[in-house]
Amino acid sequence: MASAGSRMFFALWPDAPLRAALAALARDVAREARGRATAADKLHLTLAFLGDQPAQKVEVLRSLAGGIGGPCFALTLDEVGCFKRTGIAWLGAGTPQPALLALQGRLAGALRQAGFSLDERPYAPHLTLARHARTPVHSALGQAVSWNVTSFVLAASDPAGERPAYRIVDEWSLDPA
Repeated sequence: MASAGSRMFFALWPDAPLRAALAALARDVAREARGRATAADKLHLTLAFLGDQPAQKVEVLRSLAGGIGGPCFALTLDEVGCFKRTGIAWLGAGTPQPALLALQGRLAGALRQAGFSLDERPYAPHLTLARHARTPVHSALGQAVSWNVTSFVLAASDPAGERPAYRIVDEWSLDPA
């Protein structure tokens, strides 16, 4: 159960082999961007960030997520870029990913309908590879990252010194094709 003050978010969470490949890419991009690579155990693609949520909201979030459903899908990530203002180097898709956008849209709609407030900016799917990037990076990957998305998670970010610890609260499978 989440403790008071847990920052909650829904995300796609890579399996171990994909996580290892992403961690290697994060190290390479961080070196190029002169930033700090995202730790392997924190690599994820956010679907919806909820901010601080009291423990009693976790069951509401579990129930809501259980009704989202949808098919498994292949996600292709083939572009590295940088948000200059925030110094975040990211991995994303050069072309829209309809299945990802549909899953995120269903989830965001259900969250808003249940009274949760979400960022009003358009959804910009990305996986943070490095923080504190001092040199902007932007390139197409020679070899795209292919991710077979079979589930999504509710995760919590709990304070732990200067870098919060992430933990998966619950996971929901998507329907096989």
